[in-house]
Amino acid sequence: MPVNYVGLERARQADGLRMVVVGGIPSPWGEAAKGILKIKGLDWLAVRLDQRDDAMAAWTGCRNAPVLMLNDEAPRSDWQEILLLAERLSPEPALLPAEDPHRTEVLTLCAEICGANGLGWFRRLDAVHRGLQGLEGFPPPVAGYLGKKYGYDAANAGQYVPEIVRLLNKLSKRLQEQQQQGSRFYYGEQLSAVDIYAACFMALFRPLAEEVCPMPAPIRSAFSALDERILAALDERLLEHRDFIYQNYLELPLSL
Repeated sequence: MPVNYVGLERARQADGLRMVVVGGIPSPWGEAAKGILKIKGLDWLAVRLDQRDDAMAAWTGCRNAPVLMLNDEAPRSDWQEILLLAERLSPEPALLPAEDPHRTEVLTLCAEICGANGLGWFRRLDAVHRGLQGLEGFPPPVAGYLGKKYGYDAANAGQYVPEIVRLLNKLSKRLQEQQQQGSRFYYGEQLSAVDIYAACFMALFRPLAEEVCPMPAPIRSAFSALDERILAALDERLLEHRDFIYQNYLELPLSL
């Protein structure tokens, strides 16, 4: 079912789940949150982020997305807060193991994809760096804005690609080990949150086709422009896993 987009005022006056998301771009943090809510069978209203809207910022407490709201509870903008709320509201199908150490292991894998200093974090900074250096990356105005927002430091830019390569290799090795045991998933023998995050974050390396993921050409170009070292580490099994998860569990075409 396509995402139900509404205006800010309708969302503010509504009860239940509402989420502010980036519009027009497959931001992987937001797309993963949408996927989690879909798999959980939860109804929600979507509002496209307007970073200039002071009323929206007052409601969500920030100028970022995604931000998930439930009734009058405090806004949730951290990936783990969003995931844990979805698990609380709809325990089945479970996307996290119930018991440790399995639960902690899955959350750790998720954090390496979408947490601070994770795969998405470094890939975003890499695209910022490329744009500011006159290479194919985010357009300079976008790169400048995102760089200030997410702590870009030219002096540390040399670490971005090696960290991306390290994390891609780790994910690829994990999938290979799982496949050798007869599983198509990152953890165990069933879908987990890791699979959703891993699938959605491939957008930062090779976006889905235009017919299912329409997006501005400069952003598609920025997402697709990769250092040769990253290209070498982008194992086809990562993309095959992405396609498997989208075809069987997530919404296509994307509702942006």
